[in-house]
Amino acid sequence: MKSTDRLLGVLFCAVCLLLLVMPVKVAVADPQSNRIRIEYEPPKNPAHQPLYEMLKEHRVLERLQEIFSPFQLPIELTFKTVGCDGVSNAWYARPTVTICYEYLAEIQRDMPKETTPAGVTPADAVLGQFFYAIAHEVGHAMFDLLNVPVFGHQEDAADQFAGYIILQFGKADARRLILGAAHSYKKYVKNPTVTVPLTAFSDEHGPPAQRYYNLLCLAYGADPVLFGDVVDMQYLPKERARLCRGQYGELTYAFHQLIAPHLDRQLAKQVMDKSWLPADMPRGLHKPN
Repeated sequence: MKSTDRLLGVLFCAVCLLLLVMPVKVAVADPQSNRIRIEYEPPKNPAHQPLYEMLKEHRVLERLQEIFSPFQLPIELTFKTVGCDGVSNAWYARPTVTICYEYLAEIQRDMPKETTPAGVTPADAVLGQFFYAIAHEVGHAMFDLLNVPVFGHQEDAADQFAGYIILQFGKADARRLILGAAHSYKKYVKNPTVTVPLTAFSDEHGPPAQRYYNLLCLAYGADPVLFGDVVDMQYLPKERARLCRGQYGELTYAFHQLIAPHLDRQLAKQVMDKSWLPADMPRGLHKPN
C-alpha cells in the first residue's frame, strides 16, 4: 500500500472515531405551560364508585390541573386516579402522578369527625393531606422533568417543595392547608415519647414526626405572625422555631434559582391570587392536651 493511501486511511478512521465520540444534540420540545393532563380511571372496587363520582363532580383533578398549569414542562404530565388493588398510595413515575382511590378513601376514613381543638375542620384535614401529598409527588415530577439537581434526600426535598407551594397561596388557604396536612401526622406525635423499631429509620421517607415538625417550621419561617400560635401553643418547640426563618429563606432561594425560571410568571400570579378553598376565617389554635 502506498504511503499516501495509508495516510488517507488513517485520516478516515480518525474522522469516523471523532464522529462517534462527538455529542449528538437531541431535539427536545420547547417547554410550555398548561401541559397537565388529567384522567379519572373508573375504580376496580365498587366501594370506590361514590368517591370516583364525588371527585368528578367537584372537578378535583381539574383544580389540580389549573394550580400546576404555570409550570413550563418539556412533555405532558398526567394526574390520574386509579384503583390499586387494595394498596393505599400515591406516586410519580414519568410521565404520571398516580393517586389510588384506596389512598383517598383512607384520608376520608381518618378525618376528624368534628373540628379539632387545633381548629382543623374535617374538610381542612382531607384537603390539606390530599394537596400536600399530591404536591409532594409533583415535586418529584419537577425534579425529574426540569432536570433540577437535588443536593440531599429527594423525599425531604419533595416535602419542602409541597410546603413551599402551599405557602404561596393566600393566607387563609395556606393556613388551612398547612394545618390540615399537619393533622395527618397527629397519631405519630400525640405521645411525648415515641418508641419505634430501628428499621423505621431505614425508610426512604423521613420519620413522620420529623416531617410534621419540618412542615410546621417551614410555615412559621414563612409567616411568624400567621403561624405564631403553633409556637405559642407548643406544637412547634421554640428551640426549633428560632431556626425556621433561615430555613425558609434557604428554601426560597433554592426555589427561585432552580424552579422559578420554569414558571409562567403571569399565569402563576393568577393561580396564587385565586382563593381555592371555601371562604372561611383562619382558625385559632388551642394548647394540646
